[in-house]
Amino acid sequence: MAHVITAVNAWEALDSRGNPTVAASIEVDSRSRGLALAPAGASAGGHEAAFLRDGSAHYGGLSVREVIATSLPLARQALLGCDADDPSGVDKALRTVDPTHTWSLLGGNVTTALTVAAWLAVAEAQTRAPWRVMADWTGSTPVLPIPMVNIVSGGAHAAQAVDIQDVLVIPTSSHTVEEAIETAWRVRWGTQKVMTDLGYATALIADEGGLAAGFPSSEEAIHAVVEGIRHAGFVPGEGASLALDVAANEFHVSGPDYLFEGASVNNRELAKIIEGWTRKWPISSVEDPLAEDDDWSCLSSLLNTTHIVGDDRYATSLTRLAGGIDAHEADSVLIKPNQTGSLWGAMEAIRIAQAANWGTIVSARSGDTEEQWLVDLAVGLGAGQIKVGSTMRSERTAKWNRMLELSATENLRYAANTER
Repeated sequence: MAHVITAVNAWEALDSRGNPTVAASIEVDSRSRGLALAPAGASAGGHEAAFLRDGSAHYGGLSVREVIATSLPLARQALLGCDADDPSGVDKALRTVDPTHTWSLLGGNVTTALTVAAWLAVAEAQTRAPWRVMADWTGSTPVLPIPMVNIVSGGAHAAQAVDIQDVLVIPTSSHTVEEAIETAWRVRWGTQKVMTDLGYATALIADEGGLAAGFPSSEEAIHAVVEGIRHAGFVPGEGASLALDVAANEFHVSGPDYLFEGASVNNRELAKIIEGWTRKWPISSVEDPLAEDDDWSCLSSLLNTTHIVGDDRYATSLTRLAGGIDAHEADSVLIKPNQTGSLWGAMEAIRIAQAANWGTIVSARSGDTEEQWLVDLAVGLGAGQIKVGSTMRSERTAKWNRMLELSATENLRYAANTER
């Protein structure tokens, strides 16, 4: 059913770090409205859609007012009269005014907000949950994804408290969303107690709600979360396992070289360090173990035992993801709509990954908002996992609360109870 776009608007709003971002609204059929805000990443990769800022005096150069003033008339001209119930058509309409790969004319922040708002407007017009519309668009089987929850953070999320970016927990023994989120909460609480006993201050939290402290090494941070799992009453690796976001871009020097924890190492040495962690600790998933443009072939032995996830490596890009699949260098991908600058781009990326039997993880950003649509996206696309941060900060809990709502009110399977 066609839902004609009859109004397009955008304005400056604030994300969870208090920085300006783009908010957009799309009206269809002169009566139904969808609203969305674009998130922003602190550790954004070099292949992401452009997040345009003004560079003016407003907000110390971070304002997006002038970007909106320039882009909105072009986007409005392209979108008015389009069918919002055709996400590919919405994408193509915007491409008529910005054919660049990275949305460098309109801004990926503008196009992300607009394309998501169009989806939400269709859901409003049809008085249906957004996940149902997404499932219809893609032919996917909806499922409640398994949470990946930040426990300890470093890197760009916590002022380089440790070199790796996040140590996360995956509730492996939970059979419901309710159990999974409570398990993550208990592990965070247990880790906080462990850190307090070790003499670390735990009052301050990182961008995504994780605990932050100046551990002497990344391995000490991993150890603290393992002990936190035990303190919470679970068996590490059985009741809960770990996932690492190494975010190697953040300490990459050049070529195969890295400056990791004060020492110069090459990519093979770094891969061996990470592989050693996976042998010692119950780590089931490692994200971006090497930099986005490094040679990942040296990760082959790690891939034999551990899920390797590409984030900056693939940047939700169809061409980069297809290359990674062909190279057999990983087996999972993070899906972030603002990396590709378009809802349709994210939908296509997850389709390609699932066709290759890769794991798909829908992810929020460190600079996110209080919106809940990311959960509907993950559910409607049938993604197996979701990563939105820790169990605190309202922009994080808003998404966990949507998961809890859907679990309680909809007849949806939980991904842990289904085969990947």
